[in-house]
Amino acid sequence: MIVKQHLIFILYSLCAHVFKGSQGQFPITQNVTVVEGATANMTCRVDYNDNTSLQWSNPAQQTLFFGDKKALRDHRIELVRASWQELTIRISDVSLSDEGQYTCSLFTMPVKTTKAFLTVLGVPGRPEITGFTKPAMEGDVITLTCTTTGSKPAANIRWFRNDKEVQGSTKVNATGKSFTVRSSLQFQVDRQDDGVAYTCSVEHVSLTNPYMTTEVLEVHYAPHLEITHSLIIPQEGQYLKLECVSIGNPIPEPVLWSKDGGELPDIERMIVEGRELTITTLNKTDNGTYRCEASNHLGTSSAEYILFVYAKDFPGPTTDPNALGQHGPDHALIGGVVAVVVFITLCLIIVLGRYLARHKGTYLTHEAKGAEDAPDADTAIINAEGNHVHAEEKKEYFI
Repeated sequence: MIVKQHLIFILYSLCAHVFKGSQGQFPITQNVTVVEGATANMTCRVDYNDNTSLQWSNPAQQTLFFGDKKALRDHRIELVRASWQELTIRISDVSLSDEGQYTCSLFTMPVKTTKAFLTVLGVPGRPEITGFTKPAMEGDVITLTCTTTGSKPAANIRWFRNDKEVQGSTKVNATGKSFTVRSSLQFQVDRQDDGVAYTCSVEHVSLTNPYMTTEVLEVHYAPHLEITHSLIIPQEGQYLKLECVSIGNPIPEPVLWSKDGGELPDIERMIVEGRELTITTLNKTDNGTYRCEASNHLGTSSAEYILFVYAKDFPGPTTDPNALGQHGPDHALIGGVVAVVVFITLCLIIVLGRYLARHKGTYLTHEAKGAEDAPDADTAIINAEGNHVHAEEKKEYFI
């Protein structure tokens, strides 16, 4: 009986010791976040353990390691450290399918478990821009679409026109555990878009620097020509260089020069080199209108320059005649002013005419005053003479 009580006391002491140790605590774990393709270390610890085993299980509740014993045949999963206080395993080349809740178990009575969540970030693929076929024609409406696949969570796409950000329209589609993101820009191109760089930038938590791809636009447009000249006031004996500056894509060529609607009259002094026309030893016969013309497959353009050669010692006008031609008076404005003046003048004439017509014959001479009420001609004459006499009486004489 005494022996039996002693055994019970020993068992009670052992149970109390176990309860005070490992049964009073839970395993300690941490959530882990890794990039797809990287390596994840899963660690489970206990502060006190009296030879009780630790175990790691995957989200499917399959045992990976029980202590230092490997339970699942997966060459990517390896043991890093196994002791009574710690069990650490390594999962290499992590994929999106490895994401989930892992369980660390401490085999006490009852079993104590703690969860750790493994988050796998899907790295977005390099972006691609589609929808643009070179070259575009001025006035075309084009759509640029930037696509990136495989991101988790969904990547963010930003657009830049050269260095300025522009807003696109974005759509996100789930593909399994990852996402496909598309962003589009639609706009009408003009000559200002020729050579402009549109950049698609993909940003994601898994990337240190964003992925970028760029599309440089090529826009074809009709030519526009201007003539620049080396002299503001051309004088006799000088040489003059005219250059036909062309803007167009493709570059408009060849450049054809003419004078007054015909060929250049003096090819010895009028030298054409590409887009330049040089006239040596200017004289009065060179006066006239010079024209350059060039074309590409989208159209033809021309520009004119009026040449007036001044005498050698003539100071010349203060302004460029061609500049006056380009920036001359506004004829529409002048015409409007003239029309207003004419209208006001006509109105005054009409008003004056009506006034004179209404007061015609109401004014009498001094001699006729008082005669309009006479009954006959003799009386009228007498009244008129009487008025004349009274007038004479009112005169004053000075000696």
